[in-house]
Order: sequence, then structure tokens, then C-alpha cells
Amino acid sequence: MKLNTIKHLLMGAAFTSLLAAPATINAQPVAHYVPGSEGLFAATLPPPGIYLRDYNAFYYADQINDTSGNKINGLSPKVFVYAQVPRLLWITDLQVLGGYIGFDALVPLEYQSVKLGPFDDHTFGMSDPFVEATWSAHTKQFDFALGFGTWFPTENYNPQNPTWAGLGYWGYMFTAGATWYIDTDKKWSVSALNRFEINSQQAETGITPGTVYTVEGGIGYAVSKIVTIGAAGYYQQRVNGNVGDHSTSDLPHTSGIGPEIATFFPSMMLGVSLRYEYAFLAEDRLQGSTVMLTVTKRF
Repeated sequence: MKLNTIKHLLMGAAFTSLLAAPATINAQPVAHYVPGSEGLFAATLPPPGIYLRDYNAFYYADQINDTSGNKINGLSPKVFVYAQVPRLLWITDLQVLGGYIGFDALVPLEYQSVKLGPFDDHTFGMSDPFVEATWSAHTKQFDFALGFGTWFPTENYNPQNPTWAGLGYWGYMFTAGATWYIDTDKKWSVSALNRFEINSQQAETGITPGTVYTVEGGIGYAVSKIVTIGAAGYYQQRVNGNVGDHSTSDLPHTSGIGPEIATFFPSMMLGVSLRYEYAFLAEDRLQGSTVMLTVTKRF
């Protein structure tokens, strides 16, 4: 197995923590956005107000797959990531074309541990911040959401160590999606959120990561006025190859699915969701599991 092949495969981890390029593990960036960050109501933004949403993501993988999705024998990685991502949302009262204008920003804080052969390290640090402008609308049976945002590179990037949280390049993300409430009582819902990431050149390596497409969402059923259960899933793929010396034209992709429960406490204006997703498909990247606990508070 060539070193730069191993490097590329490790870069397919589900979290941005592994999107660096160590000389010993030789990986290439895949995306800033973590697939599976949103679930049952992925395309639903809240009504006007100020909100703090805290994502707590746990990821574990012990398998690297080749371009056909088969486990590469002889490689036994142990990758663990915990990411806490506070996100501040402000949905304004300003309306354009029937929808509300909003703004949000997040800062990922990540602990990452990677073991593969002689490489064994772990770090905790800040990954690349993100700011976004949004448009969201709500009708009787549908919620709609559009967004455009930018990922900002930080100094917390090391091309020799995949446990450093930053990616070392600017990214621009377009978002569009909808949630459909199938019945008039809004017990059944189907949500899908699409994201396209266009990336700039990574200064340290001279590589421009390829465009990445992500879709995520879920099918839910409201068992009560405050509790919804269902199945959530995601799919993410690089749609064109990286550009630059020592880059790869491979198109890694992954898909995951799993259960979710979401609840809302009206007296505290607090929402909580818990989701588990297993990557049943992973080609040219790591294959693992994700647990996501999300807490949303309105002020």
C-alpha cells in the first residue's frame, strides 16, 4: 500500500479532524461538512429568534476500505473523534419572498485520536469556523431552507499530523432543502437537505480539494406533541478529483443510516435529539459509526 494512498483513505473520515495530510499516513481532504450532522428535520430552520444549538458528535472507525468498498487487509486503524460544535443562530423578522432572513455561525472544537501502524497521536483544538446567511419559509405542509456560507481556515493545521483539527483551506457551501409534513396533523415528516462545497487551494500543499456533495435527512413520526422518532441517513461524495501535485482523482463516498429520537420541552424552549448512524457504504475512505447529540435552546 502506497503511503499517499493511506493518506487519502484517512482523509475520508467522517469528521474534519482527519482532513489533513500527514507524511506518515498520507491523506487528502474530503470536506469541511460532516455528513449526518442533521437528521429528521434537517431542512427545517426555527421561527424568528435567537438560538444556541450545540452539536456533540462521537465518531469511531477501525476499518479502511478501497475504491470498491472492500476492507483493506493489513491496515488496522483506530480512529476516535469527539467534536463539540456550538452554533449561534439568529433568524430575523425581515422577510424576502415570503421567507425569513437569518444568520448563523459555528466553531468546531475537536478531540481526535488516530492510530495506524507507527503513527499514534491525539490532539484537542479548534477546527475551521463557519458563517452563513440563510432564507427559510414555512407553509402549512412544507418548510424550506436556503443558505450560503464560508469556512475560514485557522492556524490549527499541520500537514504532517491528521489529528490537528483545521483543514488549511477556504470553503464555500451552498445549501437547499425542504421538509414535507405528509398528513394534515403533521405526524409524518420527510426531510432532505442538500449541500455543495466548493473549495480553494490548500496553501501548505498546493492541492485544491474537489467539490463535495452531501445530502442528509430523515423520515419521522410524531408519537406525541413533543416526541418524534424515525430513521435518519446521509450520503456524501466528492464529485470531481483534487487538483495539484501529489493529489488524487479518486471520488470517495459514504452513506449511513440509523435511528433518531427528538423531543422538545416547551416550558424551557429546549429541543434535544439523539441519533446513531452506521456507515453501511464507504469507498476509498474510513468506515465507522457516528453518535450525534444535539441540544437547541431559544433565548
